[in-house]
Amino acid sequence: MAGPTADLDAEFNWRLRLRRYLLLAGLSMMGPLSIDTYLPAFPTIARDFAVRPSQIQITLSACMIGLAAGQIFAGPVSDSWGRRRPLMIGLSAFCVGSLICAASPSPTVLTLARLLQGLGGSAGIVVASAVVRDLYSGIAMARFFSLLMLVSGLGPVVAPVFGGQLLRFTSWHGIFIALALAGLILLVGSARWLPESLASEGRRGGGMGTAARTFAQLLGRREFVAPALATGLSTSVVFAYIAGSPFVLQVVYGVSPQIFSLIFATNAAGIVVVSQLNGRLVGRIHPRRLFTLGLSTSFLGSAAVILVLSLTHHQLWAVLIPLFVVVSSVGLTSPNGNALALAGQANVAGSGAALVGVFRFGAGAIVSPLVGLAGSHTALPMGLTMIAVSVLAGGVFLALGSGRARPGPRSDLAPGRLDHAGEA
Repeated sequence: MAGPTADLDAEFNWRLRLRRYLLLAGLSMMGPLSIDTYLPAFPTIARDFAVRPSQIQITLSACMIGLAAGQIFAGPVSDSWGRRRPLMIGLSAFCVGSLICAASPSPTVLTLARLLQGLGGSAGIVVASAVVRDLYSGIAMARFFSLLMLVSGLGPVVAPVFGGQLLRFTSWHGIFIALALAGLILLVGSARWLPESLASEGRRGGGMGTAARTFAQLLGRREFVAPALATGLSTSVVFAYIAGSPFVLQVVYGVSPQIFSLIFATNAAGIVVVSQLNGRLVGRIHPRRLFTLGLSTSFLGSAAVILVLSLTHHQLWAVLIPLFVVVSSVGLTSPNGNALALAGQANVAGSGAALVGVFRFGAGAIVSPLVGLAGSHTALPMGLTMIAVSVLAGGVFLALGSGRARPGPRSDLAPGRLDHAGEA
């Protein structure tokens, strides 16, 4: 009897782990779902409201501000209450915000609804990262973040394609109804199948005062700030592409919403491929070296975008190649940057994950409107913004990541530290 029983237990545990993995990946997709699904509709929304492209890009910034600001609260609250309760509240707010977006009668209402949508979605992002940190450490954590990107990286691939295809049958309002349904699926799935990963004895009390002190402590640790801030800045290079590409590709280069969504999906697929390659390399090459490689690749790709835009006119294939390189570099910078920042932050994983998210989406919110200031008929502002931010990301990591860091918790990425996975 022991044999069949052991087989049943193994199958049950395998299914449990698969459900948990898919839910965490789905929660990690809250950012791409919120940001990318309605991108093919940007020109249509601008025409419907009779406004400039930069005003529609502000709705993108509003969502990113919500995704950033919400994590300031969701992270510490998840360290105090546990992971499940903040997640349920956040997913509910995401669904409500999505429905208000669908019914928005003006750009102002759409902007405010996008802010609420981002605030709700932020809980999914920060809780997913915190749960990974609860369960894994060391190289195992970096590998799991890479594995997570195998599914969560499909968000930027599937979301714009899905949005572009929806525009064949419905208006941009229908896109936000679909997002509300996606949020509801994650809400029900998390309620049923995502167990609490933070034991009561590991929780931190004290409210927002304690949270503020925790944030201050994290911001005083160069070993945290250097990769966290550099990760945020390097990701904002892609946010410049996200905000600018709907107008650049559809207006300047004249592609259809459906072709745009396929181009966008192809670029995003590069993230998935590179992140899985990263997962194979991270056991042999330290995450810091892979992170530095990602920053360098982002800079070189951005420089190539500027070169192409300066030397060619309306040669679509020429600009798509360096854009693919830039977007794919996130497969190196994001998982390794997260692992480097959260290493040694076991007791404040929620707050640490929140600050990483604040840097990422805060930088994206600042960058996104810049690419549309010169209107929708030039691609140069997008390229200039990408190169400027990539230089800043590399400079920050070199400046803050070098030298002797302040004393802090021992990094679980340090040599000789055992990799392990904890129990849920």
